[in-house]
Amino acid sequence: MPTYWQLLLLILPVFALIAIGAVMRRLRWLNAEADASLLKLVVNFLYPCLIFDNVMGNAALRQPGNLFLAPLVGFAMIAMGIGIAYYAGKSLGLTHGQGLRTFAFTTGINNYGYIPIPLMAALFGPASLGVLFVHNVGCEGAIWTVGILVLAGLSLREGWRKLANPPVFALIAAVAVNTLNLGRFMPSVAVNVIHVSAACAVPLGLMLIGATLVEYFSRPCELFDMRVTVASSVLRLGLLPVVFLVVARFLPCSDDLKRVMIVEAAMPAGILPIVIAKHYGGRPLTAVQVVVGTTVLGLFLIPLWLRLGLWWLNQTTVL
Repeated sequence: MPTYWQLLLLILPVFALIAIGAVMRRLRWLNAEADASLLKLVVNFLYPCLIFDNVMGNAALRQPGNLFLAPLVGFAMIAMGIGIAYYAGKSLGLTHGQGLRTFAFTTGINNYGYIPIPLMAALFGPASLGVLFVHNVGCEGAIWTVGILVLAGLSLREGWRKLANPPVFALIAAVAVNTLNLGRFMPSVAVNVIHVSAACAVPLGLMLIGATLVEYFSRPCELFDMRVTVASSVLRLGLLPVVFLVVARFLPCSDDLKRVMIVEAAMPAGILPIVIAKHYGGRPLTAVQVVVGTTVLGLFLIPLWLRLGLWWLNQTTVL
């Protein structure tokens, strides 16, 4: 089993890239005006290439259990997290209009993309990483249905419409190519372009996250709120990992999916809710307080949860 320091060294580059993005914004090498276009590049092209590169030719995704159970697990983990956070927030005295909905939405959504991707690749290799991408479809579904209903009260139809996006289309295409073994017919030039583009997705995405967070660092005293920051950290990095690891222990599923659940259980809050809270009338500052608090604490707790999860589920790594 990897030591705490080996696991810490795995996640340090992730946080280093976030810090580099923040520095690039401070130096004005990465301007705010470029955020929208770079985000579109990452989401609409580089991230789909990353999905295609890891799903095509992936034997683990030819197992029906991984294809169908993984997204259900992703949906259930996010929906359960939002529900638990909602009632915990109410017990703390948070109310509608004073951050309750944003607290529940942000705390309940673990980081299921840019931090888990390099960790899954380093710990378990491409087979388990491909299962992560299928799992993430369920996460997306929970965010744009249960999550949006909690945050802004939109209809299910409006939420599901958000799932019509390039990453989901890329996943569907890649699963079809993988299942039918059509990858052997793809030109080598196309495969190489996809592979090279995929390598850019995570670093650029992490730097954009760092650049996005910088605007809040000018008011550091507002980044911490006793109720919001402490409660979200206890839930996101204390209670919820225990719930998810217990479920993973007894859920009849493949080792690849169990490995995904180990990594996801250890994650801090995702960054995406900050943007969504802005767009749907939530309280962005509450989202930032949750994200910053759990992310800073996660730097030290992620390796501990990973070690516990690997031991509890008796999983091996490629390290």
